[in-house]
Amino acid sequence: MIDLRSDTITKPTPAMREAMAKAEVGDDVFGDDPTVNALEAYVAELLGKEEAVYMPSGTMTNQVALRVHTEPGDEVILESEAHIYYYEGGAPAALSGVMCRLIKGNEGIFSATDVERVLRPDNYHFPKTKLVCLENTHNRGGGRIFPLSEIEAIARICQERNLKLHLDGARLWNACAATSISEADYAKPFDTVSICFSKGLGAPVGSALVGSQELMKRARRFCKMFGGGMRQAGIIAAGALYALKHHRERLLEDHLNAKILAKGLQQIDGIAIDPEDVQTNIVIFQTKAIPAQTLAQKLQEKGVALLAIGSHSLRAVTNLMVTQEQIQAVPELVEAAMRS
Repeated sequence: MIDLRSDTITKPTPAMREAMAKAEVGDDVFGDDPTVNALEAYVAELLGKEEAVYMPSGTMTNQVALRVHTEPGDEVILESEAHIYYYEGGAPAALSGVMCRLIKGNEGIFSATDVERVLRPDNYHFPKTKLVCLENTHNRGGGRIFPLSEIEAIARICQERNLKLHLDGARLWNACAATSISEADYAKPFDTVSICFSKGLGAPVGSALVGSQELMKRARRFCKMFGGGMRQAGIIAAGALYALKHHRERLLEDHLNAKILAKGLQQIDGIAIDPEDVQTNIVIFQTKAIPAQTLAQKLQEKGVALLAIGSHSLRAVTNLMVTQEQIQAVPELVEAAMRS
């Protein structure tokens, strides 16, 4: 099976499994797990922040960040198809009691001017806006990279209006690989950053939230409250630490494979895609006539797994488990599936 459903399907490499098997462990809730402590210190240093908190998932790191920065009844500004709003089970309302103010971006990207347009007057009739959230790269935007210059412009607006700024950086590693901008430079404008180890990096479990010591002290409380307290978590933290140290540079292989796939799909009659839109490892294409779910089912029969994300839209995500040779075979399989 050529599995292109997501980069979350990646499995630990033999070397990563060895690192996990040899991991020194302790009780993380008591702060006694040396491998978790080493991972958190490494991540904080890499992103130029004071402290990091290791958690089971990216949804948890995002939602803890929302709870850290807000109180019930506050408002959070998000792009209209942001993962926090679209794919996290209604958690902003359920866990933090906040309202979501949405901006319609361009493939997930919006501007400082867009933020200014949706800011409410300081009036007790309105919810109090506390937080702006960005996503880099943007999942439903096709892996689009949020330009650092625009991030910095939005950060200036947040500073002027006393707003906090959070980054859903689940695929920040991809943005850094594609642009050669360091993780610390991308993270600098943000009060908190969520990053993921279990997507392109290939670790089996986990994400981290980074920020100031004061904010992370508050984050640890809500992590525990939301069920994120782990015990001998060093076994999985070792996988994340190995991935950080050995798998970041290879993300460019995934980006190259995504370009190869997009160019191959462009040649198929009945498929709409512009390879120039592919910036990282996510390829979104449209079928002009065949329903996306129907094509996805036919491709499954032919040994290719991807996701229908709209009535005529499909998503393929290149990843650690798929070789360039397999990628080169996919367009022909798509064409055969369409004929069938």
